[in-house]
Amino acid sequence: MNPPLAHSVPDSVDVLVVGNGPVGASLAALLGRHGVNTLVVDRLHDVLLMPRAIALDNEALRILQLAGLGEDAFEKIVIPEVRMYCPIVGQFGRANTSGSLDGHPKLVTFYQPDLERTLRDQCKLFDNVTSLGGLELLNLTQDTQGVEAELRAEDGTTHRIKARYLVGADGASSKARCLIGQEFRGRSYAEDWLIVDARGREKDAIDHVEFLCDYRRPTPHMPAPGGRERWEFMLKGGETREQMEDADHIAKLLEKWISPDKLEIERKAVYRFHARCCERFQNGRVFLIGDAAHITPPFVGQGLVAGLRDAANLAWKLAWVLKGRAAPNILDSYDQERRPHAQKMIALAKLMGRMVMPSNAPTAMLAHGLMRITRLIPPLRRHFEELDIKPKNIFKQGLFMPAGRGRSLLRGGLFPQGLVRQEDGSIILSDVALGDNLALVGLGIDPRANLTPELCQLWERHGGSYLQIGLHGQKRSSVTPFVEDIGQTLLADAPTGSLAVVRPDRIVMHEGTQSTARQLVQESLQLLER
Repeated sequence: MNPPLAHSVPDSVDVLVVGNGPVGASLAALLGRHGVNTLVVDRLHDVLLMPRAIALDNEALRILQLAGLGEDAFEKIVIPEVRMYCPIVGQFGRANTSGSLDGHPKLVTFYQPDLERTLRDQCKLFDNVTSLGGLELLNLTQDTQGVEAELRAEDGTTHRIKARYLVGADGASSKARCLIGQEFRGRSYAEDWLIVDARGREKDAIDHVEFLCDYRRPTPHMPAPGGRERWEFMLKGGETREQMEDADHIAKLLEKWISPDKLEIERKAVYRFHARCCERFQNGRVFLIGDAAHITPPFVGQGLVAGLRDAANLAWKLAWVLKGRAAPNILDSYDQERRPHAQKMIALAKLMGRMVMPSNAPTAMLAHGLMRITRLIPPLRRHFEELDIKPKNIFKQGLFMPAGRGRSLLRGGLFPQGLVRQEDGSIILSDVALGDNLALVGLGIDPRANLTPELCQLWERHGGSYLQIGLHGQKRSSVTPFVEDIGQTLLADAPTGSLAVVRPDRIVMHEGTQSTARQLVQESLQLLER
């Protein structure tokens, strides 16, 4: 039972998060790890028992790992491939999603209520994080000192709370977005879609994702944990929501996969896909993340993934500012880094949408036929099949030193993750060894070897730590924390003797050689103090 709100709503917090869905809860868990006093509010008390998002990639799983979720924290199905089929030209496209990147599967499906419960349970581990249901945001005002939010409880009472920062994670109809005057730009697709989630398919569900790109009725189809499957049917002209959601009509649509007597529908809903993005993800001390900031069509499974990227990017920056480790101006880099990548993902989803739903047979024959022809050209086939078409999470501008020419580690890009062995013999993923700090990493060398004691103290006061990554079989030769690169993936990306400054969100802030150690630390500190 929830406690009386009058006794549980605090007067002030460091960060107020509006919205306790998977993105808001992920942000809260990340802030919890950084020791930030956080309040998360939502209109609802409990998790919605309906699947919505369904796909996560390796980057999303890595972010959930950063938030404290172990590999088995929630159930997943690993997807080995994505197929695209046209009834006119046959299979014209394929994406290889087998294997792993940075310690996680390339693509999985999941059941959203399970993930949300797991994230909320993770937040409960932190005394500095409080989650309250039955509250909705009514209004907000802000000045140079913070934000005052007006919240309305279920009983009609209002509560005012002061926060140093407010984050709107309240979805596509975000009140926070409206209050800071950030209207969406972009468009809705003209077509409506029927989403059907069925369960009880433990032995019969497919093991991959398929897009049936039939101009008469495009139909994406995929499995999910718990014997579930999802189908998405595009509505034809003149079809209504009532017609499409009729049980007999759904049974007819699914009869090629399921006999009506075995059909167990978990969810059915008609909605319209959107492709929209704000002009800015920040207004003063108010930030937008997830669907509150951008909405991605589902054709590349990047909607929730983009929101998790937002949370990882923003969480540590808020923490560093609130703890006095960095100047408030670093928060401007959130929009600078995240919005361009979110827009690229929306553009890719729109491109895929045009492939999935051709308007007529000639268009389908041309578009799908051209795609099939490209598979005959090895470089182009690899470009699509190995997911090189997917925009990489690499920033052009932001909180990192401008990239040097010919460097192996890319500043503004993700630092790789691999298996490492600790001195006690235990094998972990390298992000665990990096911890939650701003890490100076030595690749085959001691990163502290050329630093003065005074510079080390300054680095540590700004949340800096150290890690030496050695070759497989190498042993520690100093007091610096040390791990062996037994997966042989970390040292492969940079010459031995390199240094890297890795942000808590695993973006490379700076890099160079051992001889430039002092310069790397000093310039990284200047970035934090800008």
